[in-house]
Amino acid sequence: MSILKEFKDFAIKGNVVDMAVGIVIGAAFGKIVSSFVADVIMPPIGVLIGGIDFSNLAITLKEATGDMPAVVLSYGKFVQTAVDFTIIAAAIFMVIKGLNSLKRKEEEAPEAPPKLSTQEQLLMEIRDLLKNRE
Repeated sequence: MSILKEFKDFAIKGNVVDMAVGIVIGAAFGKIVSSFVADVIMPPIGVLIGGIDFSNLAITLKEATGDMPAVVLSYGKFVQTAVDFTIIAAAIFMVIKGLNSLKRKEEEAPEAPPKLSTQEQLLMEIRDLLKNRE
């Protein structure tokens, strides 16, 4: 098998395509959640704790001098990112939990007995009659 054919088989398989779609949707979902946290959740939290804008929280380690910019430790951006991550992780957890419960329900559903042909049904009846006769 040539390497090109092997790569084609790998790339076209459903798992690779599903993974690519998942990554694209995940990136878009991350942007939506980041905007939700930054624009909807954090402003009220900031107001509740005294009008603080988390994205501007920082500690200046070294003041700006001449052409050199100030060295700043921007811990507010870290807090913002940590809240983004927590919300994204919780949302993904809920989706996975829902999918797992659906899978469990499918596994628990009893399988229907296989449909027997007329000939198979007659043979089973004959077998049962012979067993009862003995």
